[in-house]
Amino acid sequence: MGKMRRKLEMNLLGLAMLLVLLTLHEVKSHGDHPFSKIAVHNTIFALHHDAYVKATPSVIGLKGQNTERVTVQFSSPNPSNDDWIGVFSPANFSASTCYPETRMSSPPYLCSAPIKFQFANYSSPKYKYTGKGVLNLQLINQRSDFSFALFSGGLSNPKLVAVSNKVTFINPKAPVYPRLAQGKLWNEMTVTWTSGYGINEAEPFVEWDPKGGDRVRSPAGTLTIDRNSMCGAPARTVGWRDPGFIHTVFLKELWPNKMYIYKLGHKLFNGSYIWSQEYQFRASPYPGQNSLQRVVIFGDMGKDEADGSNEYNDFQHGSLNTTKQLIQDLKDIDIIFHIGDICYANGYISQWDQFTAQVEPLASTVPYMIASGNHERDWPGTGSFYENLDSGGECGVLAETMFYVPAENRAKFWYSTDYGMFRFCVANTEHDWREGTEQYRFIENCLSTVDRQKQPWLIFLAHRVLGYSSGSFYVDEGSFGEPMGRDSLQKLWQKYKVDIAIYGHVHNYERTCPIYQNTCTNNEKKYYKGTLNGTIHVVAGGGGASLAEFSSVETKWSLVKDFDYGFVKLTAFDHSNLLFEYKKSRDGKVYDSFRISRDYRDILACTFDGCPSTTLAF
Repeated sequence: MGKMRRKLEMNLLGLAMLLVLLTLHEVKSHGDHPFSKIAVHNTIFALHHDAYVKATPSVIGLKGQNTERVTVQFSSPNPSNDDWIGVFSPANFSASTCYPETRMSSPPYLCSAPIKFQFANYSSPKYKYTGKGVLNLQLINQRSDFSFALFSGGLSNPKLVAVSNKVTFINPKAPVYPRLAQGKLWNEMTVTWTSGYGINEAEPFVEWDPKGGDRVRSPAGTLTIDRNSMCGAPARTVGWRDPGFIHTVFLKELWPNKMYIYKLGHKLFNGSYIWSQEYQFRASPYPGQNSLQRVVIFGDMGKDEADGSNEYNDFQHGSLNTTKQLIQDLKDIDIIFHIGDICYANGYISQWDQFTAQVEPLASTVPYMIASGNHERDWPGTGSFYENLDSGGECGVLAETMFYVPAENRAKFWYSTDYGMFRFCVANTEHDWREGTEQYRFIENCLSTVDRQKQPWLIFLAHRVLGYSSGSFYVDEGSFGEPMGRDSLQKLWQKYKVDIAIYGHVHNYERTCPIYQNTCTNNEKKYYKGTLNGTIHVVAGGGGASLAEFSSVETKWSLVKDFDYGFVKLTAFDHSNLLFEYKKSRDGKVYDSFRISRDYRDILACTFDGCPSTTLAF
């Protein structure tokens, strides 16, 4: 009877957990992706001889730029406010590129979503009456040509009325959008970029040198992704677009804090070369090095279109403002952590190019480290802890390929990285973190192996809130954070004296007191001296996605809340002084801050549950 009762209890516990996870999936929905509203397969061929679409110029990027605006003029004899313009790439998007569902059926006329779209009356409010309109649309270099199509019938019943001429970049295959990341060693920097050149066409490399030094060429490894790498729709159906070739170079044996210049290159088999523009970066400091070190952290930024196309969940102002503000502050930033929900492509693969283009000024200059979020990883039957549909069928493949992280296994996506006086332990909340798991052992090893005399600032990063949040959906289900989040981890944070734990997922800003087991361990709010006796938990999920409401429930541990877009910045002045700042994206001003000041002996001091018990022997 005892065994049966225990088995029944375990089954009930498992069922309860499943219900909690399903509930969280429902309340955390960000709504439908704008592309998912387009009934692509239902498109009707309805070209009209009196309708037209014209795009100028037809060749772009003549000055080497990878972003350029195109003027699209169009006319329809039967205009409606439901008419819209779709931007397609490759330019030939008809049934000739489609595969039939079965051998006995014909393929649909249209089988791929546009890479962007806009309603015909967006900048021509009289379009319904005149039948004439114009749009100024921004294109980025994405390895293929473009065409613009006019549709009637709205998004749910699209009828193709007219198609434009083709537009192409002068070199659509050019190497673009470099992304820096720290390597597995402190003196390595990795460079990842995208191109249209496979290894059977050209040899990829990075040419680099310290300013004034001898130039070196380092060869790149090349990866690509095919449709079968995706786990479901829309990533392997209407959202599929060839992501090109992803190249990564490891620049090794760098001198700490030294400036380096680099450019991307491809040597074609005919002996000619294709080059990117020249970039520069500063090598990372030696672990423990005493120098000014400035770190920016945020989650859930997403991407958006500067021309206003296909706006999704109010991303535009937040995402673009955050990006612009960070570019403006770049001279005072050394490394960036984007902790999950990167671009919200949700299975529409073209959007990863859009995102890497948006962050290029940042990612090409400082290490741009990412963490895995639900919108990168989650998909049923693929090993994700939450078996929901948030990745749109990507199941982590795009994030793991488009960006490098120094993980032992990038499919698991947890890693540690040192930056001078900082140790960052980056968890993957889309895999099981509970006690006894492989990830739990990684987290403990990351926290326990840091030498706090050399690296006093120990920071835990994760996408979902494994600590504390007053976000309404967490409070409504009574956990104030991810269910089971801190059950196993809080004893590690306490034992190894984690200074700050920072999360995304909840799209707002919140800071707690130093806390352990729901109790504030320090009543100070702005200036902490000596040991904290607990960990400060911060939600920094206001990178750009639609903001999340706070619950009306008041807690003793929540010190500051802000329903706005922003990011946090950590500045280590030396081994004893750390400044934390929360800045808003709209103006870059500091709206919350605190300081930590302490000596090494303060880290050695015991806290509750922080030191083993001892006995006095005679």
